Amino acid sequence: MAVASPARRTALHLLGAQRRRGARARDLMRGAREMETLGRKGRALATRLVLGVNVASGELDRRIDSFVSRPGSLEPRVRDALRLVSFELLYLATPRQVAVSQGVELVRGVQPRAARMANAVLRRVAECRPEVDEAREAVGAAATGARIAVTGEELSVASGYPTWLVERLVDAVGTYRAAGMCACALEPAPIYAAPGKAGVEGVEGLLGKAGLEPVASELPGCWRLGMPAGLSRSGLLGTCDVVAADMAAQMCCRVAAGTGRVLEVGQGRGTKSLLLANLASQLGGGARIVGCELVASKARLSAARMESADLSDTVSCVEFDGTRLADEDDLPEALRGQFDSVLVDAPCSGTGTMRRHPETAWALDQAIVDPGNDCSLPSLQLRLLGAAASRVAPGGSLVYATCSILPEENSGVVARFLASDEGRGFVRGRIVDAPAVKALSDEARALFENNLNELGEFQSTPVAGGFDGHFFVRLVREA
Repeated sequence: MAVASPARRTALHLLGAQRRRGARARDLMRGAREMETLGRKGRALATRLVLGVNVASGELDRRIDSFVSRPGSLEPRVRDALRLVSFELLYLATPRQVAVSQGVELVRGVQPRAARMANAVLRRVAECRPEVDEAREAVGAAATGARIAVTGEELSVASGYPTWLVERLVDAVGTYRAAGMCACALEPAPIYAAPGKAGVEGVEGLLGKAGLEPVASELPGCWRLGMPAGLSRSGLLGTCDVVAADMAAQMCCRVAAGTGRVLEVGQGRGTKSLLLANLASQLGGGARIVGCELVASKARLSAARMESADLSDTVSCVEFDGTRLADEDDLPEALRGQFDSVLVDAPCSGTGTMRRHPETAWALDQAIVDPGNDCSLPSLQLRLLGAAASRVAPGGSLVYATCSILPEENSGVVARFLASDEGRGFVRGRIVDAPAVKALSDEARALFENNLNELGEFQSTPVAGGFDGHFFVRLVREA
């Protein structure tokens, strides 16, 4: 009798834990002892299976349910196993017989009486592989610029994303760029590193010593890791010697960096604070950075990271609701007065970072990105931007950023802000005129210029082997 491999058993266990806890896949994998017991190939397979099932969960369920007499009666652990092996059958190169056999053993391990059903269902799922291959081939060709008409269904099948979402992606960035996003949806995103408390000169050596194979990018102080799997185990993140941040996120920080008072709205766990502090040092030092974060646990974690990075005297972490920044009566002392630079790192749909957060695609609700909905993300983003504007000094800059590619959260929010009372006195500023960008070489500045839209706003989209989808704009308050 066949035995399910340790990598597949680990992946199934993690999927079950994620379902029960409502946790993020990467967070679970990062702390899972089972992953550490697997060899390098086993960890790679388990990771690919867990992330892939998350990205394509709805598409996988559609296939499974079409071959099950009573889909609603499937025991959750059995569905987890069927999803896992269906992903392998449809999207990976595992031989069909091997995958089906492994799937049957996974199901047998959680519900023995369902093994026969699993065998029949998985064999039928395997017959759908030619359709998936054709869709992926068409989408891949469209992503390279070939004049091929691709349908929303093909984009959905190739990526695993919901049809409504791929239609929104096409509306937002056009068929060519949407095809590029869908073509790389199931591939791992590159991992980039930047200096934490270690100086720029020392970071590359630390990364190399840890076996992470760093390769310098066109952006100074940004390395792409050839062997990123060992980053968590290296200890470099825990000591804050190194920061893991997508290249586009690092580019955003260059636009917001300054040497005066800097306010970061939406500080999160402090990653951008570390980047801003290092950039301020490169610009000549003297910056005082204040982070504003609504979630108490994140504010505490950020403060702990600043202490680890020896930045407690430079960076403050304040638990506060950013939508209330214009309310002078309740404002904490650290947030009072005006700032030379304000970065609003707004909560968003995350449609530009779905390779890193695979749960996003099927968790999104269309209503959450509807500007007409008072409880939507665009409504919250506009309130944050309007409140943060009150803290910008005359002549200072206001940088609004998301990791979304949807115009409702990006250009739409900026246009509504500039037309509002809160936006009066602000004008669009050139991104390449930001001090930390202006100081770059022509080649490095081209990274920014090549991703500017007709309004001068930065908007990238994920591509195979490239950085994530980010949006940011630089607004200047007239003196």
